[in-house]
Amino acid sequence: KATTHRLLQTMRDLGYVEQQAQSEEYRLTLKLFSLSARALEGQDRLLKATESGMARLSQETGEAINLGVIDETGQDVVYIRQIESSYALSLKCTVGSRNRLYCTALGKALLAWRNAAEVDACLQKMSFAPVGPQTLADASAFRNDLAQTKAQGFAEEIEESEAGVRCMAVPVRDQTGQTVAAISIAFPLFRYDATHREDYIALLTQVGREASEALGYRGEPAQTGPTTTPKV
Repeated sequence: KATTHRLLQTMRDLGYVEQQAQSEEYRLTLKLFSLSARALEGQDRLLKATESGMARLSQETGEAINLGVIDETGQDVVYIRQIESSYALSLKCTVGSRNRLYCTALGKALLAWRNAAEVDACLQKMSFAPVGPQTLADASAFRNDLAQTKAQGFAEEIEESEAGVRCMAVPVRDQTGQTVAAISIAFPLFRYDATHREDYIALLTQVGREASEALGYRGEPAQTGPTTTPKV
């Protein structure tokens, strides 16, 4: 309680919350809403670049499609966009929610194409605390996974972040080649169709490439599948 009180007092001093005189309850101020609006505006180009591809992934697979970026600490994935699954039983996340980089396909896709110094800096902060039945145990296993991710052009995780969940993800890169985001498909294990694996990979890779090109990336496209949109 004391920590929460100090945090609220600090936010009040900064003008992000205000305290009601009679009830002593706190409420958000317009300053905080303005800050949120500026943050979203900064992601506007990224959201536009990924919009059509994410919609296509949703339409073709029916599963939850996520867009994530690395947070300011270099430890978490922040979900900034989700298209929910068309199925009644589906995987949902809240925009703004976070997950650890080391246990998500999004995290692997975000880090695999970063330079060694950036990866090392992130690894130093990782605890590798288990959050799913198959969470990677240590930095060595994670490095191996990142190398495999880069070699094959996409990331994958099976029950590393949550029991019964399987995800595939690809990077989104800007005009400098920097990975600025990642897009994933999240499947409940019971609904994942292994016979369509290559179709999933090809479609996801194509969407990631098109989003990157929309941001100005002109590198060589990943050679992981056909260039036409497959039906899955």
